[in-house]
Amino acid sequence: MPKDIRISWDLDLTEGDFAFDSELQDLEFDESLETAVIISLFTDRRANEDDILPDPNNLDRRGWWGDLTTSFEDDQIGSRLWLLEREKTLESVLVRAKEYTREALHWMIEDGVAVKIETEAERQGTPGNDILAISGKIFKPDGTVVPFKYSAQWIQQGLR
Repeated sequence: MPKDIRISWDLDLTEGDFAFDSELQDLEFDESLETAVIISLFTDRRANEDDILPDPNNLDRRGWWGDLTTSFEDDQIGSRLWLLEREKTLESVLVRAKEYTREALHWMIEDGVAVKIETEAERQGTPGNDILAISGKIFKPDGTVVPFKYSAQWIQQGLR
């Protein structure tokens, strides 16, 4: 299995960063799906034409520039989770978060990395200080099940 540069997720900072091996003085590599999941979920996918953008004064639909030149139709990197930045913590928003998570990871099924992916989204914490938690399981062709869980501070009305 190919190795990726390992990205580790910091729960306290709610961000990922390259992992560094201080003994070898080099980046760490691994064969797990963690880096692929982090990139898939926390890279901004370009918003669809009919998506409502979080800031009406900013019409940037984001996305990775490489998606503009891909030879694979509808192939996009990342997720649309960023669209939820200023949403209220309603059940309908959790449904969208679950959908965006599944959408971001669907490439794994198309590429044969997984045979099935289950996703969940839930609100944790108290109103005004909510945490969006997304989790799920990736079912690999060999029968292995890879769980994942991430959370991010919910930004509401532009306040943290």
